[in-house]
Amino acid sequence: MIFHLTDPDRWAQSLAAGEHTGSSRGVELADEGFIHCSTAAQWPVTVDRFYADVDALLLLHIDEALLDVPLVIEQLGEAPEPFPHVYGPIPMAAVVEVERLR
Repeated sequence: MIFHLTDPDRWAQSLAAGEHTGSSRGVELADEGFIHCSTAAQWPVTVDRFYADVDALLLLHIDEALLDVPLVIEQLGEAPEPFPHVYGPIPMAAVVEVERLR
């Protein structure tokens, strides 16, 4: 299982489109080239570091076996460790749970 953070408005857009293309906070797949994700151990740190000031936040639980696009675990730039990156839109079928964090 991998995890992705998003806000309710962005998630509503994804539901309407039938796929998720939000890469990270305010950034789209088309801009970044991949969608930022985290492992179970990484997502709480990502919340604290990049989403501490966000009032409404969702955690998407993504079954990587249901992805139909490449998933690459890689360390980029100044990242302290490798993170999972999804290189394409995340299909709705791969999102097995949507958890409201706040």
